[in-house]
Amino acid sequence: MQDKTILVVDDDPAIRDVICFALQKASYRYEVAADGKEALDKATLHDPALIVLDIGLPEMDGLDVCRHLRRTSEVPILFLSARDDEIDRIVGLELGADDYVTKPFSPRELIARVGAILKRYGAPVQDQESKEAPVLEHGGLRLDKAQREVTAGEAPVSMTAIEFDILATLLARPKIVFSREQILQQAYKDNIHVSDRTIDSHVRNIRAKLTGAGCRDAIETVHGVGFRLGPCRIESA
Repeated sequence: MQDKTILVVDDDPAIRDVICFALQKASYRYEVAADGKEALDKATLHDPALIVLDIGLPEMDGLDVCRHLRRTSEVPILFLSARDDEIDRIVGLELGADDYVTKPFSPRELIARVGAILKRYGAPVQDQESKEAPVLEHGGLRLDKAQREVTAGEAPVSMTAIEFDILATLLARPKIVFSREQILQQAYKDNIHVSDRTIDSHVRNIRAKLTGAGCRDAIETVHGVGFRLGPCRIESA
């Protein structure tokens, strides 16, 4: 029923079976891979809408798989890990993952997170979003909601879905200082159990990408409060 293929990558067949059963029950199509190399091959072959990716894979671990994927793709990634390790979680998010679930996990929660990520990536601009300006601009920064595109000056900037939504939140109200909680509510409308550190990681990613495009002052930190949009000036090459 769901016209989206999920790639499930885990070396434990029992865990793969649990995830695939939950996906099937939720009417998602799926493909499976047992190691990092197979994951990269199947990601190329099937062009999945989302990858559920175990960190603790043999030979090439999930973090390395994510690094390889991010060279050419912005496919959303949901990490799985047997360790509730803050460092692993932050590293995963900084590499460009969209979410993180620690084993053991509830299949219902996993499916909820999958649905939330897919909604952020695939939902067209409509309903309440259609009432807002479809294109947001500030300084040299431009964000097109309909096309899901960000440009800094003339340079296109690739963003994950959650990075796009965080930047859109700031651009929509450029004079407002947003707390981390407010950003969580705006950008993670359908998600749960997301920490403040997660927002910090995504903001670092956004800053790094925009800096690479010549926009070094896009997001300002207001210590003790949160973040607000900066001048968004474009530096000449």
